[in-house]
Amino acid sequence: MAVTVETLDKLERKITLTLSAEVIKNEVESRLKRLARTVKADGFRPGKVPLSIVAQRYGFSVQYEVMNDKVGEAFAKAANEAQLRVAGVPRITEKEGAPEGELAFDATFEVYPDVKIGDLSGTEVERVSTEVTDAAIDKTLDILRKQRRTFHQRPAAEAAADGDRVTIDFEGKIDGVPFEGGKAEGFQFLLGEGRMLEAFEKAVRGMKAGESKTFPLKFPDDYHGKDVAGKEADFLVTLKKIEAQQLPEVNEAFARSLGIADGSVEALRADIRKNLEREVKFRVLARNKGAVMDALLKVAELDVPKALVQGEIERMTEAARADLKARGVKDADKAPIPAEMFQPQAERRVRLGLVVAELVKTHDLKAQPDQIKAHIEELAQSYEKPEEVVRWYYSDMQRLAEVEAVVLENNVTEFVLARAKVVDKTVPFDELMGA
Repeated sequence: MAVTVETLDKLERKITLTLSAEVIKNEVESRLKRLARTVKADGFRPGKVPLSIVAQRYGFSVQYEVMNDKVGEAFAKAANEAQLRVAGVPRITEKEGAPEGELAFDATFEVYPDVKIGDLSGTEVERVSTEVTDAAIDKTLDILRKQRRTFHQRPAAEAAADGDRVTIDFEGKIDGVPFEGGKAEGFQFLLGEGRMLEAFEKAVRGMKAGESKTFPLKFPDDYHGKDVAGKEADFLVTLKKIEAQQLPEVNEAFARSLGIADGSVEALRADIRKNLEREVKFRVLARNKGAVMDALLKVAELDVPKALVQGEIERMTEAARADLKARGVKDADKAPIPAEMFQPQAERRVRLGLVVAELVKTHDLKAQPDQIKAHIEELAQSYEKPEEVVRWYYSDMQRLAEVEAVVLENNVTEFVLARAKVVDKTVPFDELMGA
């Protein structure tokens, strides 16, 4: 059949669909008859309920179901004949004035845009690299030692110093009035590790067990406790106990405790280097990928379908609600989450998805099975039983699809870096790791 497509806007289109009222009627009757075989009603044996009663009970829902199915089929056929790539779900409205014996509907929808990607050769992309130094390994060793540290009580004459674990009682008041969360007994924290406000730690530092002290403390204006943010409180602190930390030596016993079978410190350092290099590789790749995607957006020209952006906003909103629920927030499903807070990010995701899809299609950058396998095996190497991790990925199509998406983006990143004006930059290890 000839399909007339009306252009309403850059991406918005409209098609008028016509259906035979007789076809709809016959399909409704056919479905009601099938339903009558199984429906139950008081006073009738199963399968013997009169069609009139079945129609009375289920006629409306069956009619609605048939209309949805037939209009959907007609729209899919019309869009296919017109060779349209439909973006999102069409809006269907019944049209008045249809010829006798027919039903008419307007289907309004958006189509996928043409994506034009400009010349990459003049596009500047910063490509970072990072070296895993001996200093980085030393720092990691220090972290591992702290994770296995022990504490012993200091003599009464010794004062609290950074690195000590202190046990305190405290009470804070604002204008002489206690406030919620401002009092605790037997509270422990490590001095110098930033868990408490700097003024609080400064007051406790140098105190001895059994001593008490009163001191003023001004809460920062951006303090998470809004009731006290920007206000000044007076705290009374009593130091109950001071425990000095003792770090394990980096020796054979320490290496064995970390899974090095022969207890070799050299082997431990080599193992740490291997793990850090793996982590650095993934972080460098993620950072370079981000730079490539930013560059692609700058040289790409396209209109973005509103329906796809709206769909992305809805997914992000649902993810936010799920996160609130996981955090124990009451009535997370009803929490007011304004759609506009996701608008910029959703539009960027959709735009980027369309640009990447165009590059993949044009230059055949699809993720290959051997690439997916290699990526999964590399991810698995950081676990104790890599073979189980590999099986875990291959046992679920959704997990495999997520890996495929990552590999595909890696292919796009390599493609762009091979053609763009690349500026190489060495980033310090601590900066890359966010230390």
